[in-house]
Amino acid sequence: MVTSSATATFTSSKLPNYPFLPRPPRITRHVSSCLLPPSGLRLLFAGGGNGRHVYPAIAIADEIRSSVPSAGILFVGTDAGMESSAVPKAGYDFASVPPTRLARPVLSPENLLLPFALVRSVLASWRIIREFRPQVVVGTGGHVAAPVCVAAVLAGVKIVIQEQNAYPGLSNRIMARYAAKVFLAFNACVKFFPKEKCAVYGNPVRLSLRRYVSKAVARSHFFPRAMKVVDVKVLLVLGGATDAQAINMAVRNMYYDVLSEHKNWFIIWQTGLDGYNEMESLVKNHRRLHLTPFLHAMDLAYAAADIVISRAGAMTCTEILTTGKPSILIPSTKAREDHQTFNAYIMEDIAGSKVITEEELDACSLHIAINEVLGNEDLMADMSEKMLRFARPNAAADIAQNILSIVEVPSSK
Repeated sequence: MVTSSATATFTSSKLPNYPFLPRPPRITRHVSSCLLPPSGLRLLFAGGGNGRHVYPAIAIADEIRSSVPSAGILFVGTDAGMESSAVPKAGYDFASVPPTRLARPVLSPENLLLPFALVRSVLASWRIIREFRPQVVVGTGGHVAAPVCVAAVLAGVKIVIQEQNAYPGLSNRIMARYAAKVFLAFNACVKFFPKEKCAVYGNPVRLSLRRYVSKAVARSHFFPRAMKVVDVKVLLVLGGATDAQAINMAVRNMYYDVLSEHKNWFIIWQTGLDGYNEMESLVKNHRRLHLTPFLHAMDLAYAAADIVISRAGAMTCTEILTTGKPSILIPSTKAREDHQTFNAYIMEDIAGSKVITEEELDACSLHIAINEVLGNEDLMADMSEKMLRFARPNAAADIAQNILSIVEVPSSK
């Protein structure tokens, strides 16, 4: 990834003085000379808070830069969101605006000051848009997308929206009426938006997941001795989400029985940091168990796996489809507007994923579901075939080309 040599790190005391706004917190941020109006194509991405909003935006930006290397690309987010570190790490410029967050329930006292926070964030976004002068603003959801898109509309800048879930978020439903295009991951989502604006391309996924990695190489990364075992089966447990404690507890109560019953089965178990601190003291060491708080090589983890056990976040579902992995999904009951339940049952419908509700989840139900899938080669092959059939591995490229057509910029590809 190419990064402008002019990029530098400044503290807030060295940032331009934005009129009408309170000074931002004194923390380090990444800003560059691309805040000055460059010539040529300029795109601004707004989305953040967590990976499901940040990584699709980065994937689209990668494709834009691949097609138009000279394009100026700026990400806008909040200092508290993961985008403040993920975006500069990916090689892109980042500017922050004050956060806005709608608390639930809507009548919560916390929302009394929301209008003031929203105005503050819109003004900060408008100032950045006025300086950067993008031809298009790409909103990928999260708390920051709405104020940035509102500022873009006020500034007369075209906006496009990318919705990751089967059931759209509130801000995207509101902003869609002003959007030039709405990019969707699932056909089931079209009914929530103006049909003439919709394009169903799937969710953009990181390039590493689209590259081929052999199972043997991937498995040896986690289990060097697995090469000596015949007919290896690998379970990938993604319990790293902030609300995945129920998954971790269910796995904790059945993993040892599973490994004892099946001498050729292995488990890669991502717990998240909080989960790891708890599980490390409760889980016995086992040579066929890889327990870790984080998985830094997700491409290897997916390549090694025969089945994935996880929540039903939009990007996880997309990664499961892209990699063609049979899955057991446990939708979170805490997801806003019950997004994950919609996602899980869409996955069940199109690809045969097993769905276990939070109420049904325990060690016994999970153990039974794992045996039903991993013990049936025909079922696994059918699930994998359906996953790959409905996957859209070129989503990022398709969305990027559509955005370029909106601003009438020819691709170099």
